[in-house]
Amino acid sequence: MNIECVQEKLKESIGYMERIANKHMTLPVLSCLLFDASQKNSLTIKATNLDLGIEITLPVKTTETGIVAVPAATLNSFLINSMSDDRGVILETNQGNLKISTARNSSLIKTQSHEDFPSIPKVTSENTFSMNAGDFVKGLKSVWYSSSVSSIKPELSSVYIYCDGEFVVFVATDSFRLAEKKVKIKKSKDFGQILIPFKNIPDIVKVLESINDEVEVTLDKNQISFTYKGLYLVSRVIDGTFPDYKQIIPKTSSTEVIVLKHDLVNSLKLSNIFSDKFNQINIKIDPSSKICEIRTKNSDIGENLTKLDSAITGDTIDINFNYKYIIDCFQSIDSDSVSLVFNGLNKPMIISPVSDTSFRYIVMPMNR
Repeated sequence: MNIECVQEKLKESIGYMERIANKHMTLPVLSCLLFDASQKNSLTIKATNLDLGIEITLPVKTTETGIVAVPAATLNSFLINSMSDDRGVILETNQGNLKISTARNSSLIKTQSHEDFPSIPKVTSENTFSMNAGDFVKGLKSVWYSSSVSSIKPELSSVYIYCDGEFVVFVATDSFRLAEKKVKIKKSKDFGQILIPFKNIPDIVKVLESINDEVEVTLDKNQISFTYKGLYLVSRVIDGTFPDYKQIIPKTSSTEVIVLKHDLVNSLKLSNIFSDKFNQINIKIDPSSKICEIRTKNSDIGENLTKLDSAITGDTIDINFNYKYIIDCFQSIDSDSVSLVFNGLNKPMIISPVSDTSFRYIVMPMNR
């Protein structure tokens, strides 16, 4: 193999792929990137960890075709530290290894047998729709932190995606809290349901958030793929049934509190300093004084009480929650004010942005 390509394009592509390449004790080739220059004037770089795969095709100047598997971590470190100009870089095989040459530098990286590199599946289903990449990323980032980190129930360690009229709905839950985000799309299509594994979400987000355009999404029973120009990303999906989460969402409310997001977040951070080993905070709502009290107590450290001016309607309530489950959701809320809706003791609280029905967050209370 002997090709020449633009350094910046190569660095950008490797940056996406290095995280996906995974050190694998039984299959070391998975820690490599496959450089496939078997087609004239075209280089396809591939990476996979068997759960997630990516291919990026770059235009190159080909002197000699070939295929080589290069350790991803070594290559990425070299690109970050050694290439600082925008001129071309020459990649050529030398006695089975990869020689990388620039105007100022020349290095030789040991390679592995490319014959052991697994194929990346192609999703050829007719179940296809287009969606703005930024909107898809926003949906994922709004909910994925609520997924279960345990793999005991795969459907809970995933992000559930389905179509509801003109919206694509993203949902995640670990059974203690649930996040739901609705994203409006131009062309709605009922594509069924998707369950993307939680552990694949960060890499999917990293790739898609660099695209400011529509991507083609293709689904089949086992995979979901994203295609945009020279980029192809494919992820395994969970074959399971997501819980009927709408049954746990309260249909009525007994108390509603509207408070400034900034004040609430700061009070939660302060209260957490004094929370106990269970991260327990106490929320007391008093409609007569229009005050929301947040109290924490730790026998080893001390205690804290913060009072927030609030707009309150409904009944008095005194209830406990896990601090960590509440604080997570504010990364998904852009508005200045938030609404806290209660429906009595031992019932979940709903947190949502004021005047924005696209996001809601449900968190279960703690027993005293």
